[in-house]
Amino acid sequence: MTNTFLLAAEGGLPMEEQINPLIPPLYDVVWSLIPFAVILIVFWKFILPKFQEVLHQREDQIEGGIQRAEAAQAEAKAALEKYNAQLAEARTEAAQIRDDARSQGQKIIADMKAQATDESNRIVESGNKQLEAQRAAVVSDLRKDMGENSISLAERLLGEQLSDDVKRSGTIDSFLADLDRVGTSRK
Repeated sequence: MTNTFLLAAEGGLPMEEQINPLIPPLYDVVWSLIPFAVILIVFWKFILPKFQEVLHQREDQIEGGIQRAEAAQAEAKAALEKYNAQLAEARTEAAQIRDDARSQGQKIIADMKAQATDESNRIVESGNKQLEAQRAAVVSDLRKDMGENSISLAERLLGEQLSDDVKRSGTIDSFLADLDRVGTSRK
């Protein structure tokens, strides 16, 4: 082989017979193309479809995962909106319950005040009636006592006995009438 290079370098070989190291001989090209074609056919028929199937499966998994994530996100968003709506409704209902409780409390307070006022008025009226009845009883007892005292005083002064009931009642009535006139003129 070194001889070939020497001969080619000296220009001793004709042009057709000179060997170019960059271009392989024709038999090498043919024998290289046959295994390449067999490998290409096997790759094209068996490996490439499996590879594409795996790629499609992964693509479907990724797209399905994205769709499931979007669906879960939409579902979570809907649940959050529902929760917020329920929370707002609960707050509104709680405010309404508080307002109702306040108005009922104020109504109860007003009713209790009215009942207390009525009870107080009834007690005062009952007390006034009792006081008036006791006053009338005291006045009646005082008149009776004063009448008897005035008769006994008059009997002592006159020295005679006022035994006549008609005289006695007339004297007592006139005396009490005089007392009533004196009592009203002082007021």
